[in-house]
Amino acid sequence: MTIDVNSRDLLYWYDTNARKMPWRIPPKRIKKGEKPDPYKIWLSEIMLQQTTVATVESYFINFISMWPKISDLANANDDKVMAAWAGLGYYARARNLLKCARIVVSEFNGVFPTDINDLQTLPGIGPYTSAAIAAIAFDKSETVMDGNVERVISRIYAIQKPLPKAKALLFKGAEKITPKRRAGDYAQAIMDLGSTICLPKNPRCDVCPWMQSCLGKFRGIESSLPIKIKKKLKPLRYGIIYVTKRRDGSWLLERREPKGLLGGMLGWPGSEWSGEPYESPPVVTTWMTSKNLVRHVFSHFTLQLKVKVAIVPENIKPTIGFFYNNDQFVKSDLPKLMQKVFDVALLELKKNPASTKAG
Repeated sequence: MTIDVNSRDLLYWYDTNARKMPWRIPPKRIKKGEKPDPYKIWLSEIMLQQTTVATVESYFINFISMWPKISDLANANDDKVMAAWAGLGYYARARNLLKCARIVVSEFNGVFPTDINDLQTLPGIGPYTSAAIAAIAFDKSETVMDGNVERVISRIYAIQKPLPKAKALLFKGAEKITPKRRAGDYAQAIMDLGSTICLPKNPRCDVCPWMQSCLGKFRGIESSLPIKIKKKLKPLRYGIIYVTKRRDGSWLLERREPKGLLGGMLGWPGSEWSGEPYESPPVVTTWMTSKNLVRHVFSHFTLQLKVKVAIVPENIKPTIGFFYNNDQFVKSDLPKLMQKVFDVALLELKKNPASTKAG
């Protein structure tokens, strides 16, 4: 079989089937001359890193309503931005978001650079994100490679070399197809194809605009591609976390260090996450220990937390953190891990609403 993949076939499909997204300009409006907002494209691409479209949409709409322009975000309060990001995960993205916005405003007069190399000098923007911004925001013919595109290309060319070793080969294949015209529409079209048609399991080949050109389909191996090297089991780490409620209803929280996991986010004080965590309570009191452990999966390890809860008098002085009263405390301002901990703590408090005896 001769591989003859034509970008026009995909663009024709995209003209009818483009997904609706709050940051996207539909192809009909693009053809009429409407230009995408680089700020919105950049913001969406940062949010979409390792996160699904369905999850990102509400966060994106909230960010744009709070900070409509990049200058607004650059001048935003760090804590408010981190709170708005809470629950989206991979919190280094939020820290880099602020750094990038401030550099674009201070060094580029609030205008994103159009060159892919210049874009990669900005915090949080790597090869994929820079190519996506250059293509979608500025219609530059850059080759965009995310997980969806890798899957499409591996099937089109029947590439059986396993990932991640096949990345260079996949990029060459994608580069051959990337058109000079309508580059922004094409970049979004091929990602849409991977998200809606060329699915990881049970691909919908019967409605794929490239079915006749797909070597993987011709050989009957499309569902097995791409081949991936089996990942190692994630190590398990342990920790102890402390939820402290003051008798006036306030909660003891800390602002985590800017760097590292959950950096800059609000959270409950606790021990180091290690093989054998040590007791490090933020106040001297008697603690209730929940029988419910909290498990949370990070990119490189799985965490298991023992949750300890206490109700303390109003005059107590913590060694770390600060008390938030009920008017200040918002559960959704916490990252998902800390929300899980809070839910377990509430169950313990419901069982022992006024107890200070250890569990």
